[in-house]
Amino acid sequence: MAKTILVVDDEQGIVTIVRDYLEKAGFRVVTAGDGETALRLARLERPNLMVLDGMLPGMDGLDVIRSLRNDPALHLMSVIMLTARVDETDRLVGLELGADDYVIKPFSPRELVARVRAVLRRAEGIGTYSPTIRAGNLTIDLQRRSVRLGSTNIELTATEFDLLATLARNPGRPFTRSQLVESVYQDSFEGYDRTIDAHVKNLRRKLEDEAHNSNYIQTVYGVGYRFSEFEDET
Repeated sequence: MAKTILVVDDEQGIVTIVRDYLEKAGFRVVTAGDGETALRLARLERPNLMVLDGMLPGMDGLDVIRSLRNDPALHLMSVIMLTARVDETDRLVGLELGADDYVIKPFSPRELVARVRAVLRRAEGIGTYSPTIRAGNLTIDLQRRSVRLGSTNIELTATEFDLLATLARNPGRPFTRSQLVESVYQDSFEGYDRTIDAHVKNLRRKLEDEAHNSNYIQTVYGVGYRFSEFEDET
């Protein structure tokens, strides 16, 4: 069965182009022109991924992401943001709220299709049959793509999970941002390096325990990040 993509943009020309390219790539496409309609369709259609314009009338793209991540039925939906903002800080806000990726307008429709496929591959966890990783109070089941902190289930986006898994498989090894980009995204696109920082920030927040300790991912200054070494890791 074809995967469903929800395309959300108030510019009909962009919606038409994106829909045509995605349909030619074999996807089923539904569309919306505003945030409220997008959320209603998301609940009705349960799409595999949302392509979301950041600048929407009324409820903007960031508000849509907040609503998705706070909805138990939709919180794991993959999201690629479309943005015309050139300020890197503005783009990273969407990633910190839980977007999996972003594409800057004007964009190549072929590149967008490639990014959709890349995000869906990560969400599906193709080829992941590694043993469970235990580190401190953290348990990462790579086959089921689930994470627990103590007895609490931690909900991660596909990108956050793959980033955590990459680091946790290699405790103590420093990774540059470029290496993490290559490992997590698999496809090389310009501008990914700084998105790693936003995803790490999200992971640290989600992996905080009740004492507000989050020492699983360490910063290696001048290099990038590494996963802490624990005596009981497996």
